Amino acid sequence: MTNAEQTSVLITGGNKGLGFEAARRLGEQGWTIFLGSRDEGRGRAAADKLTAGGVNVVMVPLDVTSDMSVADAVRLVRQHTDRLDVLINNAGASGRAIAPADATVDEIHSVYDTNVYGPIRVTHAFLPLLREADCPRVVMVSSGVGSFTVVTDPEQPSSKIHELAYSSSKAALNMITVRYAQALPEIKFNVATPGEVANRKFAATDMNFHTGELTVTEGTDSILRLAMVGAEGPTGIFVDRLGPIAW
Repeated sequence: MTNAEQTSVLITGGNKGLGFEAARRLGEQGWTIFLGSRDEGRGRAAADKLTAGGVNVVMVPLDVTSDMSVADAVRLVRQHTDRLDVLINNAGASGRAIAPADATVDEIHSVYDTNVYGPIRVTHAFLPLLREADCPRVVMVSSGVGSFTVVTDPEQPSSKIHELAYSSSKAALNMITVRYAQALPEIKFNVATPGEVANRKFAATDMNFHTGELTVTEGTDSILRLAMVGAEGPTGIFVDRLGPIAW
């Protein structure tokens, strides 16, 4: 584990759901929270709520689909720190669950812009600050539906959900993470899914209309575990709250 008093984290999509809960839990451990939010008003409201709870938080306007917004976010974070210990790429888009036969490039692109290009855009921009940390970590928030093993298992509910954009974007994110981990061994790159694959459970969030069986707190267990790995910890792994899962 790292020294919480010296730990900073940027969380994209931090104004609600899993991002906000991760911010709350890490902030309560003494971490400095850079709360990324595409909607500035919602971001400030979320940051105010965390501040009222005693968390050291800086709201960062951040649209992961915009090069300009990401560049502005880097400049803002640099005003507060000379390094970034942890980056949690949490912002995500679900798409409209369009069947493969009806999916268009425009539909796929809109989801990929957030779920695939967004994490690349943010990671690339913050690499210089991450490299200044003693034990930098990047956590990609993915999904069990990004696992080929899960989607091809007829016992898994996701095998019967015939959509193209979201699942393929998360599979792409998983591969991107592995390639980062291989190419940049000085940084821990890992993937978390906020569910329990073996038990076919997922966390209740806005994205699934709060239909999940796990609480949002339980959903962040895997994210926090990866955010807190030390220098001897793993890189290039895919986990849920129960442990490693198959790609």
